[in-house]
Amino acid sequence: MPVFTEHSTASRNLRVLPSFAPPLPRLSPPFEPQSGLDEKYEVLIVGAGPAGLMLNLLLSRYGLSDDSLLCIDSKPSTLKSGQADGVQPRTLEVFKTLGISDEIENEACHMWQFAFWNPSDKKDKIIERTAVVSEVLAPSRFGYEATIHQGRIERIMETDLLRYSKRGVLRNTRLIDVRIDEESDAEFPVVVTMNTNGEEKVVRTKHLVGADGAHSIVRQCMGLRLEGESLDHIWGVIDLVADTDFPDIRRRGAIHSPAGSVMIIPRERISTGEYLTRLYVHVPETVVPDSDQLLDGTNGVKAEDARQRRSKITQDGILQQAADAMKPYYIRPKDGVVDWWAAYQIGQRVSPEFIVKDSKGVARVFIAGDACHTHSPKAGQGMNVSMMDSYNLAWKLIYHINGLAPESTATGPPTPLLDSYQTERHKIAQQLIDFDRKFSTMFSGKMGATEGLTQEEFQQAFKLGNGFTSGCGVEYPESTVVVHDDLEGSMSPVKGTDYLSGILRPGRRLLDVRVLRYADGAQRHIHDDIPSTGRFRILCLASMDLLDRQSISGQALDSLDRLMPNFPASVIELIVLHPKLRREFEWDDLPACIKQRAEMRFHDGSALENAYAIYGVDPARGALAVVRPDGYVGVVARLDDVARVEEYLKGCIRTVS
Repeated sequence: MPVFTEHSTASRNLRVLPSFAPPLPRLSPPFEPQSGLDEKYEVLIVGAGPAGLMLNLLLSRYGLSDDSLLCIDSKPSTLKSGQADGVQPRTLEVFKTLGISDEIENEACHMWQFAFWNPSDKKDKIIERTAVVSEVLAPSRFGYEATIHQGRIERIMETDLLRYSKRGVLRNTRLIDVRIDEESDAEFPVVVTMNTNGEEKVVRTKHLVGADGAHSIVRQCMGLRLEGESLDHIWGVIDLVADTDFPDIRRRGAIHSPAGSVMIIPRERISTGEYLTRLYVHVPETVVPDSDQLLDGTNGVKAEDARQRRSKITQDGILQQAADAMKPYYIRPKDGVVDWWAAYQIGQRVSPEFIVKDSKGVARVFIAGDACHTHSPKAGQGMNVSMMDSYNLAWKLIYHINGLAPESTATGPPTPLLDSYQTERHKIAQQLIDFDRKFSTMFSGKMGATEGLTQEEFQQAFKLGNGFTSGCGVEYPESTVVVHDDLEGSMSPVKGTDYLSGILRPGRRLLDVRVLRYADGAQRHIHDDIPSTGRFRILCLASMDLLDRQSISGQALDSLDRLMPNFPASVIELIVLHPKLRREFEWDDLPACIKQRAEMRFHDGSALENAYAIYGVDPARGALAVVRPDGYVGVVARLDDVARVEEYLKGCIRTVS
């Protein structure tokens, strides 16, 4: 029998749990829980739907404790039925960087194709399939859209949250009021009144985020309004196990028939072994918006009238409308059972402001998700765009709280990093509203028929919109955290304009490419080097002269090695790619900082995929790019222009030397 003696350190538990993300460093004074009657937090999140849970999870991973962070929700648990179901490729990429995508990858329905059905010239057919196209056209690590119940998405995030937070979400807690009171406490100026299981209390927080849905109490308390169309169309939505002879029931499909329009969304397998299907059915009914969502021309119309009209929609009516639109095929619920149904009254509206500031101009209250933008559910954007709001805000908020954001100048705004949330996400919300309006118009037409758009025109419109709907074509505007290349022609380190296909561009996400790691020969995805831990990454695409110690590549890496200690420890990571080189090499042939700073992030960028061609970089010249904590490129520079990288980083991160 073997005998051995074992020794371990006190930190062993941390070492054997690598899935726990290391918290970000904190330069600001540590947060001390308040004793006595005053309950205070640094961040309070209202709403634990997808947007609220994403923000709560990220801030917890970044290092905020239960003493500092509180998330409340009026519901007793995660969602049990209905609501959103589509997870777009960009959202799947983000879930992958969080390490929580496995269940969706393995169990969700993967939609690879989109079928279009339109009126047929043959009377006995009534409708016919006119095209089948790829569901996702934008290059992505995930070439499909996944459908899985929103409640499962919430449960996946909340389960992961409980690894970082003992309390998790404070449920059965209803928000009553929010106001800003700087006179009593300027450091914790947001006053929140809430009710938990019948017990009312008042707490204070430095920052509050309203992720509490389309009827947001936070938005109303802050005097913000949704603006957009004055009248809404009603769509019925129904989840069922379908008994049907319709040939494309397991493809995403758009049906335009003389009797109306239906969108088919295939759903995941359920516990019975059967597969769900969701139907969106256009209902010939129009209503007015609710009271805080009115525009000129609808004043004086009561919100009760809208609710009364919605109440006229019935389950049987939705099913009948769908059956009429799908003739000559039949469709009915298997065994007469409907899992869930609802009538949606959603117009295209967006709030002009996503941020409310205090008297000093410090961003204090934010709204995210449906609280600041509403639209139709047909494009599968609601849950995805909402979570991406939080993904954008989270790292900016933690940098501000932890003192990692650069100090404000005497002439500039006090919180420029936080202000960029409004700049970036409001633009995306407005683009979403504009796209949804066009999409709804197209969907209501008879695509491919003799009237309206031709099939070729529609497919082109679908392709152009696909970059946006997949989340892969999002582009943020110029700001403190997005600096566009002002170089032209031969001076620019990047050639090409096909940004959706991966050409490096500030404001766009870094496209995933497959690379070969030098240290161990592992075949990797470069996205695996940018997990959602709140760090910035400097991506160095070295040139073919890398093995020459006096080369531009060597000088650039030496300069980066000297640059990184000027910023807080561990906030910046280095990723190095090399093109096909002229000879074999060992670690001793490379600049020392590669092994010291990027041993497990040093890859051959040509062995599996040609990363240089995909990113638009000449391997003879190389390039530098800074990738933000949310995976978007912040700046691109020539390989010999490390000063440009440094200038950008100083606008995002506080220096320490």
